Amino acid sequence: MTRLPSIGVIIPTRGDRPTELREAVEAVLAQQYTGPLDVVVVTDGDSTLPLQAGRSLRGLPSRVLGNRRTSGLPGARNTGIDACETELVAFCDDDDVWRPGKLAAQVEALTRAGGEFASCGIEVEHGRRRVARLAGTDTVTAADLTRSRMMMVHSSTFLFRRGALRPDESAPSGQNEDWDLALRAAKRRPLVHVDRPLVLVRWARSHYAARWADRIAGLEWMLARHPELAVDPCGAARVYGQLAFSHAALGQRRAALRWAARTVTTRPLEPRGAIAAAVAAGLVPASAVLAALHRRGHGI
Repeated sequence: MTRLPSIGVIIPTRGDRPTELREAVEAVLAQQYTGPLDVVVVTDGDSTLPLQAGRSLRGLPSRVLGNRRTSGLPGARNTGIDACETELVAFCDDDDVWRPGKLAAQVEALTRAGGEFASCGIEVEHGRRRVARLAGTDTVTAADLTRSRMMMVHSSTFLFRRGALRPDESAPSGQNEDWDLALRAAKRRPLVHVDRPLVLVRWARSHYAARWADRIAGLEWMLARHPELAVDPCGAARVYGQLAFSHAALGQRRAALRWAARTVTTRPLEPRGAIAAAVAAGLVPASAVLAALHRRGHGI
């Protein structure tokens, strides 16, 4: 039999979702994968929370560490990477759940393709509704991730060779560090994608749900790091439309309309420009737009 690679599974947490965290860890430990697993939970945020998280994990074979690097999601993930000596590294958010067979399917696909970074399809849960988000391909390129964020290439699906890449801790408030990581990986070699919904992604309690100023900073950071995002009309218009919507949600009407105009100029059929303009004009609340999109498994 071929020896299965060892995998370090890193689960960052702020410690305020003990029930979801335990479910995430249990789903990892229940994987139909017989290779060595090292599960590392990394706590971040309020100093009283790591103890709570540690108690909630009593009895489970996992390690609980405090974030030893830059405060925030990238630093927590890098703390986990530093603590592992495994061949592969996988990420899982503390409120997401891996489906049985997730790791086995990705390791098989990664080995068969000779790749270094894998993702998979997801199922988005919002309220009582679940929507599968698939890529329709078994390979994701840098051009794909430039043209579209491809939300199914989600951080909780990431599996990659340790030492190849690391999250960038300069990401503003951790915004878009996962998109940046996937894009950098795809520039090295196309991502291996298992197009089945092997991760349940829960949107109800996202820490980033309405942090509009952080979203703006994160998008501007991506444009500065990856200039090609402004070249492809579809990708550029999508980012400009997200900037327009974020400014509109903050009540910054002038900036919102400026970005909305740039969106429409870049790609007239991009709907985010008109949506952002409607929010900026007070015709519809940003929260109502997001609620309607989330019910369909989409974001702005």
